[in-house]
Amino acid sequence: MVRDIGLAEELAHDALVTALERWPEDGVPDNPAAWLMKTARHRAIDRLRKRKLHERSEGELTFEIEAQLMSVAPDVEAEVAAALDPHIGDDMLRLVFTACHPVVSPEGRVALTLRLLGGLTTDEIARAFLVPEATIAQRIVRAKRTLAAARVPFEVPDADQLEVRLSSVLEVIYLVFNEGYSATAGSDWMRPQLIEEALRLGRVVAELTPHEAEVHGLVALMEIQASRVGARTGPRGEPILLLDQNRAQWDRLLIHRGLVALARAEALSALHGGLGPYALQAAIAAHHARAVTSEDTDWAGIAALYDALAQVAPSPVVELNRAVAVSMAFGPAAGLEVVDRLVAEAQLKNYHLLPSVRGDLLAKLNRADEAQSEFQRAASLTRNTRERELLLKRAAALR
Repeated sequence: MVRDIGLAEELAHDALVTALERWPEDGVPDNPAAWLMKTARHRAIDRLRKRKLHERSEGELTFEIEAQLMSVAPDVEAEVAAALDPHIGDDMLRLVFTACHPVVSPEGRVALTLRLLGGLTTDEIARAFLVPEATIAQRIVRAKRTLAAARVPFEVPDADQLEVRLSSVLEVIYLVFNEGYSATAGSDWMRPQLIEEALRLGRVVAELTPHEAEVHGLVALMEIQASRVGARTGPRGEPILLLDQNRAQWDRLLIHRGLVALARAEALSALHGGLGPYALQAAIAAHHARAVTSEDTDWAGIAALYDALAQVAPSPVVELNRAVAVSMAFGPAAGLEVVDRLVAEAQLKNYHLLPSVRGDLLAKLNRADEAQSEFQRAASLTRNTRERELLLKRAAALR
């Protein structure tokens, strides 16, 4: 209604605070969502009136603002009902596409959407991007200002605009999933609600764009990875690494859904020249899902897929993951050779998984002192309590 995400955010907060003050005394209304919508809308009218009061009489202004907002949402009850519809009219999906509008820089789109929809802090987003926190804060502020200046509508784009904004949407969804799958900070290794939200968004986008191979590739990747959630932690919440997990605890339904989505992605990719980055990562995850035990894993096949991924979407993080696959397929010395070439990468300077992987390979090569030092450095870099405990435990075992 106000065409300003920053202002909308403030109005929503105001409405929620008002609800927290009134509902304990007055009781929860029959339609809480409509109550919140009306309250926020009244706050919007007050804000707009104060902003423009010096331009004309208050009576004229109030009539104009009311008419403007009513033209957008003449029936608040119907607007709320539409917003709560679980199909393509989903409020959250519209907000994803709004935040990912082409007028905003690609970096700003992702940062803003993670902040608005994923509930991630600026620090968590910065660590996901491996950039300073101040950089992310500036991106979010600039993105909000740009959207407000352009008065971007709150909507899912038409088909001819969809492809332009789809890659940013997919990136956002996967980063939300990753934060849920391996939490940046805090005392829990995972945030299941973020995993579920990313899966829900991915499935909705797949319904909206059934002929886009990479959408199905991303859904396949998330479904297969999410299948391991029940086996990734022990009884006290401690992390259990992939090769040590009880595969009987993997969710076979999610694996099945992931493999079906991967098959769709592969069929569509065959028409357009090969698998994209998400489909390739899904194919890697499928190798793990199909292996009955960790010993049955086709590491040579996984290494080949990482080779292809490094060609399609080269990055230091992809190369680090490729090093792990190479070490499993061809020995720790071969993997360490790849990792050592990444040590000087500025982008991985504070990335805890680089010394973690290097420590693991050094330990396998019986270079215990060096491995211990790497695990300790990795522990000092991670902000997740569970992960730090695991790394320190591995370092202590090498003494």
